[in-house]
Amino acid sequence: MEAKVPSDEEKGRLDQARNPHAPSISQRLAYFAKGLDFQSIPAEAVSAAKLLILDAVGIAYASSTYGFAATTLSALTQFGSGQSAVIGFRERLSLRDAATMNGVLSHGLDYDDTHLMGVIHATSSCFPTALAVAADLDRSGKELLTAYVIAMETSARIGMVAKGELNQVGFHPTGVVAAFGTAIAASWLHRLDVERLIMAQGIVLSMASGTREYSLEGAGTKRLHPGWAAVCGITAAKLAAVGVTGPTLAYEGQFGLFNTHLGVNGAAIDLPAATSGLGETWEVTRVAIKPFPACQLSIACIDAAIAINHAHHFRPEDIVRIETAIPPHAVKIVCEPLEQRRHPHSSYAAQFSLPFVVACGLIHGRLGLPELELYADPTIVALAEKVEYRVDHDTAYPRYFSGEVRVTLRDGQVFEWREDINRGAAERPVGSDEIIRKFMDNATLRLSRREAERIRDLVLALDDQPSARIFADALAAPANRKS
Repeated sequence: MEAKVPSDEEKGRLDQARNPHAPSISQRLAYFAKGLDFQSIPAEAVSAAKLLILDAVGIAYASSTYGFAATTLSALTQFGSGQSAVIGFRERLSLRDAATMNGVLSHGLDYDDTHLMGVIHATSSCFPTALAVAADLDRSGKELLTAYVIAMETSARIGMVAKGELNQVGFHPTGVVAAFGTAIAASWLHRLDVERLIMAQGIVLSMASGTREYSLEGAGTKRLHPGWAAVCGITAAKLAAVGVTGPTLAYEGQFGLFNTHLGVNGAAIDLPAATSGLGETWEVTRVAIKPFPACQLSIACIDAAIAINHAHHFRPEDIVRIETAIPPHAVKIVCEPLEQRRHPHSSYAAQFSLPFVVACGLIHGRLGLPELELYADPTIVALAEKVEYRVDHDTAYPRYFSGEVRVTLRDGQVFEWREDINRGAAERPVGSDEIIRKFMDNATLRLSRREAERIRDLVLALDDQPSARIFADALAAPANRKS
């Protein structure tokens, strides 16, 4: 019988087992975090971090006007009050409940940023963690920003290891992966030593969670995942601080994150991605801001549909067929089951319906929060029923989320548009002016324009703020809120 030749990945694990002194991923990430201070972060990364936080804060204000925000807050207040701030609300919650709520607000409209290669909504976990812990300890704005960057860098890289496969086996990467970044960030803010930073990662391995079952029904549990990742990280840091131990091979171990969560799919993982370029290549500068409140995997197709709307004149009833092309990994998330996606039962379900968002783009030439409320509009539904999809294997997923739309009219005319690189990707970024406009549009759903401008300026000068606690208080109870 021919001897099996171990793969490079298997060799790496064997080397780790044979040489306990070889640095594990947990060790490398711990040393990175412990050695980082604000002055070590390049100006480009600091600027990107502040814009990402601004985007999240604006989305949180917009979310605060929706029923799911009041419902979630009502549930959390039943656990008692506390001293920690909730964005846009006067109610105070305990530290972990506030992090949960701010995660729900940042992610609740599915309008928040995405690290494409990691396939995670990173900020919606990383910012609530940094905000809650930095405010609780009354660290400076610089320390809050540093903790946020640490969480983003580590979460993104851990996600990159899986190369988009976590989604395919039923996990929501944001809930699973970001817990490790939040554990490291919370530990850093508590000024734990390297050994405790390693333990925090091992501890959070037993907590990280989040399945994609919500996607089949448009259920609201997805909104909870980022905040829960923040809770896990905050809890793990506290436990590590008092001496609770965790496994040291949280990622690459026999029962570590990737072997347990990916199983046979784990053969494709890229373990070196977890630490490659750490401290040199800044993933926080490569995060995609969403131009539309929809699943990131649909963004390119939405842009294509809108481009066709703007370039050609037609009536919805003249369309006989709509073909879309999407990456293989998008099928389970925005296309299937197809009949169900064609008939979303809520605005939230509409966000994960490729047929709906493409039909809406073709009819209205735009897709914003108001358009999502048209999920039952008979004209859009009728057009969504004509949307079909094919798997596009000519894609650079997860580096880019490509998309294509082809419209055939009754008279035989064909209009098509392809977006190889989704808007928001590092190679096609949303500009700072557009991010600020998006913030203002979202924030003014809850705040007066004057107050929104004040919050904007406060966030963009976060590194000048002496007190994270005062900063958090300002986000929680602005002076001029709309009722």
